[in-house]
Amino acid sequence: MDTPSRTFRDALRTKDFALVGQLRLHQDDSRDDLIRQAECLSPAVDAVAVTDNPYGLVHMSGLAAASILLQHGIDPVLQFSARDRNRIALKSELLGAAALGVTSLVLQRGNKLPEDGQPQVKEVFDTGAKKFLAAAKQLSSFQVAQGLPELFLGTMATVFDPDEGWQPSEVKAKVEAGAQFVQTQACLNVALLRRYMKFLVAAQVSRRCHVLVSVPLLTSVESARWLAANHRGAVIPDGLVGQFKRAKDAESFGIAFCAETLQAIREIPGVGGANLSTTGNPEAIVAAVDQAALD
Repeated sequence: MDTPSRTFRDALRTKDFALVGQLRLHQDDSRDDLIRQAECLSPAVDAVAVTDNPYGLVHMSGLAAASILLQHGIDPVLQFSARDRNRIALKSELLGAAALGVTSLVLQRGNKLPEDGQPQVKEVFDTGAKKFLAAAKQLSSFQVAQGLPELFLGTMATVFDPDEGWQPSEVKAKVEAGAQFVQTQACLNVALLRRYMKFLVAAQVSRRCHVLVSVPLLTSVESARWLAANHRGAVIPDGLVGQFKRAKDAESFGIAFCAETLQAIREIPGVGGANLSTTGNPEAIVAAVDQAALD
């Protein structure tokens, strides 16, 4: 197994703006498909994220995918959701991740499954994000005591337009529970993000944990509509669907829009990086990063 030459933890600690590229996994993806995606993304980002069956869409086990990435010297950011597992299964997954050498984890309660999803399955939700983080923090302490790497723990935060006087109590509680970074839901509304981040900076949350903004790279009118309909709490600017409709080349417009968004959020105080995803090909993420010229 190759040791990653750079890690997500190091990138967040040493760079002004770190980037994560999210794998787009499907049920029929093979090991070779995963490697191709990861090797495409890796030169453009600091780490590669492995999702946990988002929207109830089944794909290869996250532990298996993370293991494959590590074998190729790529640092995985592995997501675990409490939606589909009870506490025993979640702790088992944590132990497995630590044994494999995965150090960066995004732990979340998870979103409800779409009502029109097929087949209909039961949701578990046996624990919340804070208890999940606390269990992982305890495991991390054990790791350190054994001379093994500390786990780098993250969770989710929700961007919205706060009222005057709002305090980010929930985010603070997650930090107290063990979160060292937080990742927002999909957010393409820079003005709204700027207002939200002012509250996190004022409450000194961004001093205690790194804040990553999830930036989806949309490549068509359909992808913009799908995001609005299926991603809980997704923050999209008014008129974006119309802009895609008017674009001569929707994919080129989406890449340029993503690059401009990255440039803008990089300048927002308190933001430490971005998590990039796409419903298209990973090459589109690489193109957007190149176009943003963040270095």
